[in-house]
Formats: sequence, C-alpha cells, structure tokens
Amino acid sequence: MNPINDSFFQRVYEVARLIPYGRVTSYGAIANYLGSRGSARMVGWAMNASHPYNDVPAHRVVNRNGLLTGKHHFEGSQLMKELLESEGIEVKDDAVVKFKELYWDPSIEL
Repeated sequence: MNPINDSFFQRVYEVARLIPYGRVTSYGAIANYLGSRGSARMVGWAMNASHPYNDVPAHRVVNRNGLLTGKHHFEGSQLMKELLESEGIEVKDDAVVKFKELYWDPSIEL
C-alpha cells in the first residue's frame, strides 16, 4: 500500500466512524464527501481493508442502491446482514429495505 492510499483509507475510516447507528451510506457518498467523486471503488477497497479496525462500521456502507455488495468480505456469508439487522435495519434479498429512509449522506449531515 502506498502513503497516498493509506491517507485516503484513513479519511474514509474517519467518515465511516460517523455513520449513525441504524443508518447506512454508500461508497459513492463517502467518496463525494472526501472530494473524490468517482472513487467509490476505492472506498470499497478501504472498507474491505478496515476489518482489523473494530471501530469502523464497514457493514453500514452499501452500494448506491442499498445492496450489500461488500458482504463477501465479511466472515461468514451472512455477517454483514446480521450486523445491520442487529441495528434494526431490515435486509431482504441482500438489500436494505428502507434504504432511502435510512440513507445518511455525509455531505448533507456533517
């Protein structure tokens, strides 16, 4: 990993730590907030690399349609879903049911 990515990943983690309990955001929303529109995939890589940090709620970051596209990066096939459900977020067919209602946009809310 290079220092530029390390710095970007740390900034992603800082934003992810601010996602409220029971809410979700998207990879693109975090990228946009950080001034890196178009870097949603890089945010996804950061979320995948965040698992050693217990304080980064990577399970609250989903794709722009509310799909749990990162679920295969969690231990066990259902862990991401289970973590969301433990916060009262309903998930059906690997998608957040009330995505628009639960969506947290850091560009608006921070």
